[in-house]
Order: sequence, then structure tokens, then C-alpha cells
Amino acid sequence: MTRREHLHYLSAIGLAPLGTSFLNMEMVSKRKIPSSNEQLPVIGLGTWQTFDVSESETERSPLKAILKELVKGGGSVVDSSPMYGRSEKVVGDLSAELNLNDKLFIATKVWTNGIEEGIRQMNQSFSVLKRKQIDLMQIHNLVDWEMHLKTLRQWKDDKKIRYIGITHYTAGVLPAMEKIIRDHPIDFIQLNYSIVSREPENRILPLVQERKIAVLVNQPFEEGDLFQRVKGKEVPSWTYEFDCSSWAQFFLKFILSHSAITCVIPGTSKPHHLIDNLKAGYGKLPDAKIRQKMIDFMNSI
Repeated sequence: MTRREHLHYLSAIGLAPLGTSFLNMEMVSKRKIPSSNEQLPVIGLGTWQTFDVSESETERSPLKAILKELVKGGGSVVDSSPMYGRSEKVVGDLSAELNLNDKLFIATKVWTNGIEEGIRQMNQSFSVLKRKQIDLMQIHNLVDWEMHLKTLRQWKDDKKIRYIGITHYTAGVLPAMEKIIRDHPIDFIQLNYSIVSREPENRILPLVQERKIAVLVNQPFEEGDLFQRVKGKEVPSWTYEFDCSSWAQFFLKFILSHSAITCVIPGTSKPHHLIDNLKAGYGKLPDAKIRQKMIDFMNSI
């Protein structure tokens, strides 16, 4: 199949070209949160760096459009952290301004030492996010996780938060995450997993499926490195087999083709990139044979 035939095929099945809005398209697909069976859209939004902006309308206007397109396309998950500068406040301000707060699944984090300081920081997150309840509170990079886990359990019982999670972004910490997963009841983990960082496949992803834990994936594009590797190259024509029309969809669909993954949270400051990311949650996903073909392709360039 030629590139032109590929694009014609995608248009025929409803996958519009990059940058086209989600009008008249199906919404992004959903997967269950294992601990509750609540349905969560498989593509969300990370806010590290991209939402750390001033109150300038010039800086905030594209982010308003991103939140609008996220909800329009059927997405809801927005992940932030006190570590991300002004990002929590920007999410809170814009979601309130757009009247979208009740349409978003807000995930944020505690990132400090000590129980009292953790409580203070989390209360600040409630304030700037303009939320009476936060959907998912995560212990960022496992910082003082034993202390914070006590608070999070109590807050979940009190319905201040709905789900408890832990996060990290390096493969070296996977053994520590594994031990927490085995020894403590949690609802979510967040980690780095991509077509070139597949270490979680060995032990963590099978374990979370066994323990019924949801998985958020950060850094799906390896901080942009994956796009640099394919710069100047066209998406292979055989990607029509899994309804793929861009490199972003190629990388995201690989991640989503693992059944343990609940939601991927790529960050962006460009609305048309958000739309493109959401399209990865639409249509077919690679099977085991195509997954290997994708890996082989990336290894060949």
C-alpha cells in the first residue's frame, strides 16, 4: 500500500489528517481501572513543563484549547504535580474558567518529606486545582512513601481522594516499586514505558495485572527523543493495519497494545498535537506480531 493509499484508507475509516478536530469522529476508547471497574480514557494529558506558564493570555490561550480538545475528544485524565511549578494552578484556573473541572479526572502528587508537610502540600494542591475531591493522589518518585501512604489511606477512607498511586520515571527504581506493589494495596502506578524502554514488561506489568492495579505511562515519547530518531522519515505504510497515521500514534499505540496499560499521559503545548495524540486511542491496536515488527523497525534506524 502506498502512502497516498494509506491516507485515503485512514480518511475512509474516519481517521482525519493531523490537526483536524474530533468533530464527527468516535471518542477515544476507555479501559477499566481494575480496583473499581470505572472506565478511564486511554489517552490523557501530562502537564510537566508545558503548563508551567504565567497568567499571560498569550501563554494560556493554547492550553485552554488543549483542555477543550481533550474533553471534546473524550479524554479526561490530566496529570500534574507540585514539582511542576505553576502547572497545578494553571490547570485549576483554566478548567474552572472553561467550566470543565467536573469533566476532568485530576491526578496530582505529593512530593515532599514528612507527614505534616505532605498534608500541607496536598491541601495546597486542592486549593490551586479548585477541587473538593482529587481523583488520584500519587506519591511522586516514591519520596517518603511510607509516611505519605498512611495519610493517603485515611484520605481515601474520608473520600477526599478517590484513588492512591505511586510514581517514578526510571527503570532502576522498578524493584522498589515491585516491592510496594506486593506489600501494599494501591490503585495506580505511574512509570516510564515506551517502544525503546520496555523494562516494565519483565515483572511490573504482569504483576500489576495480577494485583489489579491501573497503570499510567509517562514520557511515552522519551522527552522527544523518539521523534528525533524518525525525523525526516514517513510512517511505514504497513501501519494501516492498526489505524495509524502519524509517528505520535505509532509510539502511543505500541504502548496501548499492552493490555496492562490503562492510560498514557503525553504532554504538549500545541492543540493539534493533543488531537493527534487522542487519535491513538481510536481504531485498532497492534497485535503481538506487529508489535515485534515495530520494535524491529525502530532498531533498524
